[in-house]
This record gives sequence, C-alpha cells and structure tokens, in this order.
Amino acid sequence: MRTSKTLAKLRDNKEVRIAGLGHFIPAFIKQAADAGYDNIWLDLEHRCMDVREVQALLAYFHAFDIDCMLRAPTYDRGVLYRYLEDGATGLMLPHVTTRDDAEHLVNAIKFPPIGNRGLDGAGFDCRFEIRRDPEYPETVNRETFLVVQIESPEAVSNVDEIASVPGVDGLFVGPGDLGLRLRVTNSSDTVEACEDRVAAAAAQHGKAWGRPVGTIEQAQDLRARGAQLLAYGGDFGFMLEGLTRLGGQLEDAFGG
Repeated sequence: MRTSKTLAKLRDNKEVRIAGLGHFIPAFIKQAADAGYDNIWLDLEHRCMDVREVQALLAYFHAFDIDCMLRAPTYDRGVLYRYLEDGATGLMLPHVTTRDDAEHLVNAIKFPPIGNRGLDGAGFDCRFEIRRDPEYPETVNRETFLVVQIESPEAVSNVDEIASVPGVDGLFVGPGDLGLRLRVTNSSDTVEACEDRVAAAAAQHGKAWGRPVGTIEQAQDLRARGAQLLAYGGDFGFMLEGLTRLGGQLEDAFGG
C-alpha cells in the first residue's frame, strides 16, 4: 500500500499543498504532482462523476504518486470505505456538525479497533492481494485520513468535541457555507473568529486544520496561524483564469 504524503507532512508539522479537481481530467493529476502538490481534493459533493470515472481517476493518483482527498457526497458507510478500497488516500466529509457525525464517519472508514470498517481483499488499495499482507488493516488505519468540514455556527460551537474524536485527522473550514449561515442567522461572529476557534480546538487535540485560500498572501497568513491544510488552485479556477486571459489577448489583438 502506498504511504500518504498528506499524513507525512502533517506528522512533520509541515503544510499540505492541495489542489482542487472536479472534472474528469486525468492529465491534471500528473501536472499537479509535477507542480509539487501533495494532495488533490477530488470534489464529488458539487461535481458529478460516475463510479467508473472515479475508479479510473484513482488509478492515476497512484501512477503519479499524489494523494487523493475525496470529498464524498454521502455518509453511507459502505460507499465511503469503497472509495478507500478503490484507492483514495483519505476522505473529506462536508457539513459535519456534531461529535456523533464525526464518530459515525470514523466508524465507517477505520478498521477495528478504531472503527468498524468491513474487510475485503479485492481492492486496489491492497493491490488485490490482501492475503500477502496480514498487516493491511493496521497499515490502512495508519496511512489513510479523515478530514471533516466545519461549515455552520453549530459545528463551530461543537468543534472542540468534534476535534476530540479519535480517528479524525483534520478540520477544514468551508468559508462559503459558514459565511452564508452566519449571515442568515444574523450572527455577530465572523468567519475569521470562527477559524480561530477551529484552530484552537485543532491545537488542543493535536489535529490539523485548514481551508481553501484565494491568494498566496492568505495562505501565508493562515500558515502563520497554524493551518496546515491549504487548498490553493484548481481546475475550475485555472480554466476561468486562463480563458479570461487568452480571451482578453484575442480582444486586444483583433477587437470587436
């Protein structure tokens, strides 16, 4: 089983460099690995791929030795650990609000004694040969990770309990959803103040934390505040930025 670059960085107290991918673009995986990213956040919450497309992409992650942090669209335990069997290095789950949510997820994707994941020997993660690796369950528990998203005022109020759950490796703030929910509830809190509470809970319980960032200056500021999970750049943004720039050049060249 391949070892996780994300967990190696976290254990060494370094930042994890994450790119986002929401479309079936195998070449993106190779290019991100070559560019020095450790991890690609594969978004299945807001993007749609069928299971065979996901399985195909996961093989490219292994071919180019980069972690896949798959954001799953479900809390269904059988579906969740099949993503790991198919080769995802870790999972990120949106809208985790309570300790019970976090415990359910750990129970779904970790083998005993940490959780209650089902054991099978036909997965890509063990090269379809579990009988040759009796330490497979222990290796999986050590080299796969769970990141939970903090995206509501209720989740922020429960973040200390969520962070205390064994088997949760990271807390990832969703600033869009969190900001929306702060506004509609007329909360006096800011996203940054909520991030500080997440950072404090992460430090208290020895967990990583982070969020998406829009500029390198924001990434540097978050790193100075202890964040390690830094998502900067992705396929959608690259396409938008690149096409806008090239379209502007055509306009400058030809007008009209």
